[in-house]
Amino acid sequence: MYTKFVNKQSDVTQLEGTVTAFSGNGRSLGYPTANLTSITTLKDGVYFGYADLDKYQNNPALIFVGVPTTVGDTKRRVEAHLLDIIDKDYYGQHLNIRVHRFFRPNKKFASLDELLIAIRADEVAGREWFNRHKLA
Repeated sequence: MYTKFVNKQSDVTQLEGTVTAFSGNGRSLGYPTANLTSITTLKDGVYFGYADLDKYQNNPALIFVGVPTTVGDTKRRVEAHLLDIIDKDYYGQHLNIRVHRFFRPNKKFASLDELLIAIRADEVAGREWFNRHKLA
């Protein structure tokens, strides 16, 4: 199932669809993601936003849009790493993502170690952003 563009109001883009299995690289790096096959027009990169998945509603999420070429993948997708939730398979469940803030463009890293350093920096920056932009 493809990602469905639902709404764009102000600077918030809403995407939703069914969680799809990909290669599991996020989990192996310690950052499991809920993935959507993407047809969004958002530019490739890392975003901060909020997601609804299973019992987690308005959960802060680090969102990646694009092709994760560093790990050898070739399919464009939307990946949401919901902060501080239980790591389990959510395949087939509905995922609603609200993209609020573009953080950085996608890039291919020279190694998995460099990628992991960048992901950790994304998480630190994201947590700081979420602390300043709490939902009402």
